[in-house]
Amino acid sequence: MPLEDLRRLRRARDQMDRDYAQPLDVAALARTALMSTGHFARSFRSAFGETPYGYLMTRRIERAKALLRRGDLSVTDVCMEVGCTSLGSFSSRFTQLVGETPSAYRAREHGADAALPACVAKVASRPVRNGEAPLDTAP
Repeated sequence: MPLEDLRRLRRARDQMDRDYAQPLDVAALARTALMSTGHFARSFRSAFGETPYGYLMTRRIERAKALLRRGDLSVTDVCMEVGCTSLGSFSSRFTQLVGETPSAYRAREHGADAALPACVAKVASRPVRNGEAPLDTAP
């Protein structure tokens, strides 16, 4: 893949990291990367190992986990805060990536997680997609 394409893809990925709570679609992200929608989607998956939508939802779920650990927002409020518009879709995706419902995650004790610096907590709490090995078992 040409270096310029990688730079453009990183620009779109950075936009997802920064603007995860905003309405983002593949067409808008492709415009950010100065690519056609199809080329962008294929190139993004090739470069980062997941679809643009999958990456965006992972970012949203990471942020949702942090908000749920705080405990001062309802699951519905967290759903809207991270840019999801459907509570059902949010809950399904959260459960798929985290392994428990948002309500169950919010209700359990997170004392040990609270002591971690934000940069470490982000890596430690990153949702694991299906088929991906946990960090501690990597060679």
